[in-house]
Amino acid sequence: MRRVVITGMGIWSCLGQTLDEVRDALYAGRSGIVLDPLRKEMGFRSGLTGLVPTPELKGELPRAQRVFMPQMAQYAYCATRDALKMAGLEPEFIAAHEVGLLYGNDSTAEAVHRSVQTIIEKKDTMLCGSGAIFQSMNSTVTMNLGVIFHLRGINLTISGACASGSHAIGLGALLIRDGLQDIVVCGGAQEVNPEATGSFDGIAAFSTREDAPAAASRPFDAGRDGLVPGGGAATLVLESYESAKSRGATILAEVLGYGFSGNGEHISTPNVDGPVRALRAALSSAGLKASDIGYVNAHATSTLVGDSNEAKALFEVFGERSVPVTSTKSQTGHEMWMAGASEVVYSILMMKGGFIAPNLNFETPDEDSARLWIPAQRLERSFDIFLSNSFGFGGTNSALVIRNVTKE
Repeated sequence: MRRVVITGMGIWSCLGQTLDEVRDALYAGRSGIVLDPLRKEMGFRSGLTGLVPTPELKGELPRAQRVFMPQMAQYAYCATRDALKMAGLEPEFIAAHEVGLLYGNDSTAEAVHRSVQTIIEKKDTMLCGSGAIFQSMNSTVTMNLGVIFHLRGINLTISGACASGSHAIGLGALLIRDGLQDIVVCGGAQEVNPEATGSFDGIAAFSTREDAPAAASRPFDAGRDGLVPGGGAATLVLESYESAKSRGATILAEVLGYGFSGNGEHISTPNVDGPVRALRAALSSAGLKASDIGYVNAHATSTLVGDSNEAKALFEVFGERSVPVTSTKSQTGHEMWMAGASEVVYSILMMKGGFIAPNLNFETPDEDSARLWIPAQRLERSFDIFLSNSFGFGGTNSALVIRNVTKE
């Protein structure tokens, strides 16, 4: 099996649109969550959301390409542009090699809503526009990125609910390990608009702590009352060690392990067994023990049952207060299809910076979270190996183990 390394990263998030901005926000413990008045006007119970600006791509991409790109594809373009630049993958190299693309995405709600509204109001399907079908397809992100960047390897959208971005990285690593690809662009994207999250609001999934947006996302805290939606895009360039060395690329980190499982039970309520099996599979894949992990970026979204069951799973695998555990969703809200990729980027930035961002708003532990080491304040702490959890509706679970690389 070949080694799999990370040579580039890009991010478009409520914490910032460059790696430096995001690192500084993580270090400062700054929240990207705001109250959106439009959502309240539309009848949402909760108007809270991560604030993610839509990029201005006019002048950077021709209209003939922009017309096919919904919001999350625009986010993904910016993240991928920056990741490819960081990895030193020039257009000439890409043209001469089969670079793959695996990206997590599980909705295109705004584009579908807009087309249906046009048909209802105008009684003419032709007025939907030539780009509507491509914006509306669930594979819109990989379709657009593959064409814009001329990526000729595997081209596939991973739809695994809130584990989509993590599964994309894990599956990309497997393809490289087995020699089927040398380089795979991986990531996750989530649209940030009311259409994408109205049904979540309708089942009372969101926090209603609107008087203090920055205090609304409270992973593991006993006072949590629901998640806060967020989004954006995050891209990582995965590459075989041999390919990276032959190009003279800077190696940021190494993907050591990928574990996955299915709960096989309730469609929305997570259990403990599934996550435990994914965690243990990731450690086994990496050839490591639980005690080798220096930090865990938890999935914890700030829901009552989800956080409790994840805390039980982490306790079963790692034991009591043995490793720092935080959820960066306390700052970003739940970035959904993007989260599994963005949280790897966040964790690498912390690993490179020698700190662990605080689990914001963790004031009162409950029975399960009290058994974990959850720092509510930033830790100035070095670590070289972390594990990142991602779980999704339908009982899909993913866990990744990543190692720091400084000189190699």
